[in-house]
Amino acid sequence: MLIARDIRKSYPTPRGTLEILNGISLTLSRGDAIAITGPSGSGKSTLLYILGALEPPSSGTVTLDNSNPFELNERQQAAFRNRHIGFVFQDHSLLPQCSVLENVLTPTLAAARNGKDDRARDDERRARQLLEEVGLGDRLDHRPAELSGGEKQRAAVARALILNPSVLLCDEPTGNLDRTSANAVAELLLNLHIERKTILVAVTHSAALAERFTTKYEMDGGRLK
Repeated sequence: MLIARDIRKSYPTPRGTLEILNGISLTLSRGDAIAITGPSGSGKSTLLYILGALEPPSSGTVTLDNSNPFELNERQQAAFRNRHIGFVFQDHSLLPQCSVLENVLTPTLAAARNGKDDRARDDERRARQLLEEVGLGDRLDHRPAELSGGEKQRAAVARALILNPSVLLCDEPTGNLDRTSANAVAELLLNLHIERKTILVAVTHSAALAERFTTKYEMDGGRLK
């Protein structure tokens, strides 16, 4: 269960304190999926980064299965994110020098694991299976430059799921795609979410993507409505 309680975020500026988030609370269980819309600068991505332990709140708490990542040291926090949270960003952030398969496997390299040889074989087998699921089974050895925008984003989705995270956080996952590719990626995200019973949170400007979610919020005045 992902629980956010009274999340507030502010930044000091020469003109005074800038309030970004103003007391946001959420409780999400495995299988829940929400979309968050709102104008640029409204704090959607800031909230996502706080939920994903990428940025601390000014006040309030975030817990995932009773663990508060902000109570961990930097190294432990990175390990927590890697193990429990999958990220899909507007920019796929694939490593250009690596193949599609190698990109999907990158989160496994940072994971602390025993029985490395057996685990590596299991990881590669799972990566290949995921790439088949997202329609890239024939692109394993291709570099990102050889993929379309939609294919790059599908590879990013596979990478986000390689360690079976309980939470999948998406920041404008269809923002750089044409309509056909956006629809395909949206369908993929939701289908994989249902299959794996993740907690899915997507922030987006896309009304078409948001309409696919049964639960929708709008960020307004630093609050969810």
